[in-house]
Amino acid sequence: MEMFQNHHTPPRKLFLFAFIAVWLFVTISSDEDYYKLLGISREASTREIRQAFKKLALTMHPDKNPNDGTAHEKFLKINRAYEVLKDEDLRKKYDKYGEKGLQDEQQGGRYESWNYYRYDFGIYDDDPEITTLDRGDFDAAVNSGDVWFVNFYFPRCSHCHDLAPTWREFAKEMDGVIRISAVNCGDNGMLCRSKGINSYPSLYVFRAGMKPEKYYGDRTKSSLTTFAMQFVKSKVTELWQGNIFNEIDRAFAERISWLITFCADTGDCLEPQTRRKLAGMLDGLVNVGWMDCSKQADLCDSFEITTSTTALFPPGSSLAQKGSAMFIQSLDTKEIYAQVLQHLPDLEILTKSSFEHKLAHHRWLISFSFGHNDLASHEYKKLKALLKGSHIQVGKVDCVADSELCASLYIQKPCVAVFKGVGIHDFEIHYGKDALYNVVAFAKESVNAHVTTLRPENFPNQEKEPWLVDFFAPVSCLHLNLPVKPLCLNANDHLLSTYLHCHGNFLLLVDSSSLGGIICICWCPPCRALLPELRKMLSGIVNVGTVDCQKHHSFCQGENVRAYPEIRLFPQNSNRRDQYQSYNGWHRDAFSLKTWALSSLPRASVDLSPEDFKRKVLGGKDHWVLDFYAPWCGPCQQFAPEFEVLARMMKGTVRAGKVDCQAHSQTCQNAGIKAYPSVRFYPHLGTTRRDQGGEHINSRDAPVIADILRQRLQQLALQGKSSKLKDEL
Repeated sequence: MEMFQNHHTPPRKLFLFAFIAVWLFVTISSDEDYYKLLGISREASTREIRQAFKKLALTMHPDKNPNDGTAHEKFLKINRAYEVLKDEDLRKKYDKYGEKGLQDEQQGGRYESWNYYRYDFGIYDDDPEITTLDRGDFDAAVNSGDVWFVNFYFPRCSHCHDLAPTWREFAKEMDGVIRISAVNCGDNGMLCRSKGINSYPSLYVFRAGMKPEKYYGDRTKSSLTTFAMQFVKSKVTELWQGNIFNEIDRAFAERISWLITFCADTGDCLEPQTRRKLAGMLDGLVNVGWMDCSKQADLCDSFEITTSTTALFPPGSSLAQKGSAMFIQSLDTKEIYAQVLQHLPDLEILTKSSFEHKLAHHRWLISFSFGHNDLASHEYKKLKALLKGSHIQVGKVDCVADSELCASLYIQKPCVAVFKGVGIHDFEIHYGKDALYNVVAFAKESVNAHVTTLRPENFPNQEKEPWLVDFFAPVSCLHLNLPVKPLCLNANDHLLSTYLHCHGNFLLLVDSSSLGGIICICWCPPCRALLPELRKMLSGIVNVGTVDCQKHHSFCQGENVRAYPEIRLFPQNSNRRDQYQSYNGWHRDAFSLKTWALSSLPRASVDLSPEDFKRKVLGGKDHWVLDFYAPWCGPCQQFAPEFEVLARMMKGTVRAGKVDCQAHSQTCQNAGIKAYPSVRFYPHLGTTRRDQGGEHINSRDAPVIADILRQRLQQLALQGKSSKLKDEL
């Protein structure tokens, strides 16, 4: 919140504002500046942070400075700065409290080899046609109304690197038609898990109101383009004598232009694919049509068209008015798009005399500029169409020409603000990225949010109702802006918080001789909610039971339970009560506990070398289910305990094996593995050798995979009986 001297402002308020500003400045600037370490501004985007760090990493890495005894410590500093600033939550903490706010965080203590930063780090950071999304802006992007084709990748994934050149060419081909993006799941593991990403690379199409659709086709530019174009719904109209005048009049009445390509016997008209692309790029702004002059000769003559050409007809234009139509010589999609956008009317200009009247009863998105066109660029002309469905009008204010108006709103630099439709005093300023999709998402959310910008003259003073106020410094608005709109806790955060404050009762998972383990969990409401899921996850593997320490206090004391929550795992067939493992992990959700429990028990699956794969799987007489994985792969790590559950479920029927595709890449390549993890079934069919690729199973859920395997075994048994019967006959 910016501070300005005002003779109507009570001294107490001015003192409060001044104190907060000074406190923020001192707090933020007292430690070594991470932004200066990386050589970036405090408003740097995540992509700019990665680019700056990579540039420094390639020169400062200890591998490149073997004779510098201080190289390790120097690199740890920039690595720590990068690890903090790339993380949205840590960056907010750092911006608000400096290093003191990060005392409990341990990021930056380890780093990769120089080769990793040179070849694997930031695959798409230098590609302007590819938008790199992270946890902070993913939802805003895919819900903006545009079509997004997203490549979820992992830096160490060889298949991801194989796809990268094609993805770049595809992005250039579709630039402006749909949004082509990439998500680095190494840096955004939580985001990728929340979207159900379980192999790399995974390609999905997102659009607001549409279920995400996964791409399974060939990873060639032509196949990707064909798939993407089916999501471009904008139509290209064929114009002829029977419809042209009605179509043009209807569009002109709505202040929409026409882009028409005339196809004659000579010259070049736009290809059908180019027309479709332009229709998608200009959706809501310009109608795209074409005319076949070989069939509509008289109509083309009336337009004075003698050869193939393309022209833009703004509302009210006609060929009778010289210069009112713009003829375009280019056949390139991007060049035509740029020319059309530049020729479209600018945002409506609001002045001091019209401002209050215009904003009295309508919702507006206003771009405040200071003599530059950065915020009110040609791309921003698309805002009117993108926000039409939300009934938000779009305009701009020139703060150089109308300095008094901007000063009255405490606006001193270019920005975008949403006015809620109840006058000029209820508005909210956008402090996020100025990318179009971010502005659209902000506008749609802001008009329905009870958040307003407070100034000295309207700061809550005598109000009866409570106020939640977010104080921040303009120098770093982007990162200090707190998510006050939702004002609710994530369910997992609430669960964790309750666990941390849980005292009294605890849950004891009681052992039996046939199964391995006991687990003890604090007996409180979240634990009770967790218990059914945990029992289901560990069914047939670990017995789950409870002991109420409030009722059985002396027993718990005798078991040396001193703090809660207490979680213990007792080994199978152990008669010693003091022989157990305690869970000391931070996360106490069902998945984390399951992973811990399974890692503490003897493995039911086996690791396979290339020789084992050939001899036991391809040449043996057992049925096998295999997990092809890579050690660096996040989804592989998530799937590992699930595969162990599967191995125990199928024990005695189907053997379970794991193949490390990083160590044994040739084996995985021969098996046709293109994503990690991949589950393949290798049934014994009575032959000496089996197909190296096996049978693909498209699931990561142990019970589902087990059902698939059982059904397949039944089919094989029936086929075997049928073959035997035929032989007997």
